[in-house]
Parts: sequence; C-alpha cells; structure tokens
Amino acid sequence: MTEQAAGLELRRDDSTRRSVLLLRGDWVQGVETPLFPELRALLNAAAPQELALDCSELGQWDSLLMAFLLQCHGYCRDLDISFSDDGLPDNARRLLGIATSVPPQRREPGARKRWWQTVHPSALLRDVADDLRLSMAFFGEVCLALWALLRGRANTRFIDFRNFCYQAGPDAFAIISLTSILVGMILGYLGAVQLQQFGAGIYVADLVVIGLLREMGVLMTAIVMAGRTGAAYAAQLGTMQASEEIDAVRTMGVSPIEFLVTPRILALVVMMPLLTIYANLLGILGGGIVAGGMGISLLQYTSQASAAVTLTHIGVGLLKSLVFAVLIAIAGCRSGMQSGRDSAGVGEAATEAVVTALVYLIVADAAINILFQHLGV
Repeated sequence: MTEQAAGLELRRDDSTRRSVLLLRGDWVQGVETPLFPELRALLNAAAPQELALDCSELGQWDSLLMAFLLQCHGYCRDLDISFSDDGLPDNARRLLGIATSVPPQRREPGARKRWWQTVHPSALLRDVADDLRLSMAFFGEVCLALWALLRGRANTRFIDFRNFCYQAGPDAFAIISLTSILVGMILGYLGAVQLQQFGAGIYVADLVVIGLLREMGVLMTAIVMAGRTGAAYAAQLGTMQASEEIDAVRTMGVSPIEFLVTPRILALVVMMPLLTIYANLLGILGGGIVAGGMGISLLQYTSQASAAVTLTHIGVGLLKSLVFAVLIAIAGCRSGMQSGRDSAGVGEAATEAVVTALVYLIVADAAINILFQHLGV
C-alpha cells in the first residue's frame, strides 16, 4: 500500500477567531511530516481563540501524530487557546486525553531561601525550626529502615553497600592523605615554635598525638568527607529525583530510604572510623617530619608519642567519627531526596548538603567536647 504524504492546512475564520487545523495523509514513521514550528508560525499569524481539528483526510497514523498533537495541545494551553479534539479519531482522542490528564509540573518562581540565607531573625528561627523538623522526620524514616534491615525485611542490597564503601573509602585515600599530613605538620610546627620557648620542645609529640586523636584528625576527615561524599550523595539522589528514578522505585513498591539511603549511610559509618585511624597515623607522621626539622630525634618523638597514645583518646576520636558519619550521610541523602526536579535543584541540593553537614559537624563536635569535659574523659 502506497503511503500518502502528510500535510496540514490551517483554515481560519476572522469573524469568530476560530481556526480549523486540517490534517491529511499518513502520519507514520518513515514518512516526511510537517514539523510543529511550521504550525506554530501559522498560529502566531492567525492568533485564534479556539483551535479545532479536522481529520477527514487523515490516513494512517502512529505515535508521530500523537507527539505532534501533544505539542499543539501544550502550545494552546500556554497561550490560553481553546483546543477541541472532537475531530480526532476515537483512539487518538483517548490517547491524547491520557497524555494531557496530568498537567506538567512547573517550578514555582522564587525558590524558598535556605535558613542560612535568611537575614530577618524571626524568619531565621522559623526556617531553622522547619529544617530541624524535616531532618528529624528524615532521621525517623532512616531509623525505621535500619530496623527493617535488622529484621531482614529491608530492600537493601549488599552489592550497593560494597560499592559505596569503595567510593567513600579507597577513593578518598588521596585527599585524606594530603590533608592529614599537612594538618600534622601544622600542629607540629605551631607546637614546636611555642614549646621551644620554654625548653619543652619534646612535648610537641604529645600535642600532635592528642590533638589528632581527639580532635583534628577526625574533624578534618569529616570536613573532607562532607565536601566530597556528602555532596556526592546529594548530587546522585538529586539527579535520580530529577529523572524520576526515585518515583519509579516508589511505584514498584520499594522504599527509597531502604533501597537508596540505607546502603549509603552504612557505608559511610563503616568507612569513617577506618579513615580516621588512617588520617591519625599520617598526621602523626607529618608532625614527626616537622619535629625532626626542629632538632627532635626520631627516637625521642616516637617514644613521647607512644606514651601520649591512650585508649581514651582513641575512643573519643572513633566515637566522634561514628557520629560525624551519620550526620554527613543524613545531610547529603536528605538534601538529595528533597531536591528540585531540574539541574538547578541538583546544584542547590549539593550546596545545601555541604553547608548543613558542616553546621552539624561543628555543633556536634562542640556538644561532644562539652560532654566529655563534664564526664572527665
């Protein structure tokens, strides 16, 4: 059967400002069909108030026609032009009704400012309260997902957990190594300069070891992981939100928290203490390099450093690493799950994840230090 060339004609009635779109020929794949910009130019010239369809000369059709009609319907909706599909074949009219039954999601102009961008005190407190409420609600969902995992009823895959462990652990060795050695050298230099004034340069090892084990090692590792892994979590989940992959997971009856968030949180909780130990060792090495340049022998440094190492100092740092890991993962995953559905939303989610994680880290570090001070730890 010979296919007929597709075409269109716009007939307008200036008295009623009603235009009729005549479709003729076969609108199927493989046949050259008119493009929508051609019709748009005709509609701009006619400026109708109503557009009707005439398909009396229409031959065969497939999804190519439906895509064209969907563009036409969207154009009329945007310009408040009444669109009548009475002239379409029954099947085409039903398909078009399904395609246009749900209006497209539009981003509201003037996105709400984050709480750290607010200047007015009352608005700042309100936004902080809202952000805290959302964080607690998300934390509650995570706790329920972890409880389901403990009972063996969670949709969490071990292969995802393994992959995220590799991303959060070995992939971060380079940046952790660089920052840890430099932080150790900075602590060693500051301590040596001050302590040598009192003839106590040997105690630079105590300063470096205690400072790294209790505070600087875990804190610098957490800051690096917040900017690296926390932002990555937000970007990954934000991209999935924009591409409607998270909606697809929900449609299949799977909890996104269990399937997407839980393995990320567990991976960071497992890898953070290991990275902290690794950072502490490199930081102590960096302090030793500076101490050697200040006239302290390697034997003196190692002997004094080993005497300063206690299980209490190590335990404080590891406890902080666990708390920091949970906070970083929750900040990154929550920002990604609540991201906007466009590229700008993904960027804002990554920024929010880093800023929120840093605020969480500072507040949590101060609270833990005050608690340990009162406990005498």
